[in-house]
Amino acid sequence: MILLLETNKSRATFTLWGFSDYPELQVPLFLIFLAIYTVTVVGNLGMIAIIKVNPKLHTPMYFFLSHLSFVDFCYSSTIAPKAMVNLVVENRSISFVGCVVQFFLFCTFMVTESFLLAVMAYDRFVAICNPLFYTVTMSQKLCAMLVIGPYAWGIACSLIFTCSVPKLSFRGFNKINHFFCEFSSLLSLSCSDTSLNQMLLFIFATFNGVSTLFIILLSYVFITVTILKMHSASGRRKAFSTCASHLTAISIFHGTILFLYCVPNSKNSRHTVKVASVFYTVVIPMLNPLIYSLRNKDVKDTISKIMDMKVFSY
Repeated sequence: MILLLETNKSRATFTLWGFSDYPELQVPLFLIFLAIYTVTVVGNLGMIAIIKVNPKLHTPMYFFLSHLSFVDFCYSSTIAPKAMVNLVVENRSISFVGCVVQFFLFCTFMVTESFLLAVMAYDRFVAICNPLFYTVTMSQKLCAMLVIGPYAWGIACSLIFTCSVPKLSFRGFNKINHFFCEFSSLLSLSCSDTSLNQMLLFIFATFNGVSTLFIILLSYVFITVTILKMHSASGRRKAFSTCASHLTAISIFHGTILFLYCVPNSKNSRHTVKVASVFYTVVIPMLNPLIYSLRNKDVKDTISKIMDMKVFSY
């Protein structure tokens, strides 16, 4: 398929326009992106390492969290490095194959993250609503299936979109008015009929968004009812605290996605779309490890022990 893409699109040139309209902001944006990406890499890889070294964290909840951190790391690494390079170089061109590969990876990890967040909501539902059967219900086999599912569906969605791309035609110079190869931006540049591609995008985006939100909302409806039935105030606080980090993460992620759907399709809105896209492609992968580490006593205790060991080693 890559050979077919190279043959059909070899005459077309693609450029990621990014934030070229604001040359005075190129260096400040590069420094901001670099700082965010550094925190993202350290935070997510650090979270994976912390979960691995602490036996107390070898539970289903942290198993899902380690995969969320891995997806966030890959998610950000697909977008941020190329975006940073384009902020400091004049040649912002990208090959058609490179553009499709970037979109494929971006779509895979984005869909995987949305379903992982839904899986984590189900995990919290079982932990709070059926605590006595939690270890039996959330078996290693089920946890593995609940992780493999989002990855497999993310890859499947990306393949469906990617396989529809070779039918598109492009001519001459193509300016992608974005800082990464976003699918709808790519469709807007095609000189062929994109109705099938747009229909596929709408169907799968709607299905993914509605299904994950339905699972999350249904889980938290049962969780809320269970918490309200608790007679102990301390029990209610403890139950809520186990959900607070996850609620924060899903609110930021899905809130940003829903905001993008509400932005009207006009030239004036492109800047708004870019800013919102920076948030969910670059900022959110940085925020997730911070949200889970700052609100989690076990994670903070592990970090403190690691820091103490380093201090005594010196």
